[in-house]
Amino acid sequence: MRNNRRSKIVATVGPASSSPDMLRSLFLAGVDTFRLNFSHGARADHAEVYRNIR
Repeated sequence: MRNNRRSKIVATVGPASSSPDMLRSLFLAGVDTFRLNFSHGARADHAEVYRNIR
C-alpha cells in the first residue's frame, strides 16, 4: 500500500514527537519523510533526534 500512494507524508519532529517510540509509530502510520526545524532547539538535541530517525 505504501508504494501505491502518489502523495508523500512529511512529519515535522518536535519535542512531543522526538522519542524513538513516537518516531516508530509515525513511520508505521505511513510517514515518508521526517523534517527537523533547525530554527529552534540546540544542536545536540537535533543530533539525538537524527540518530533516532536513522
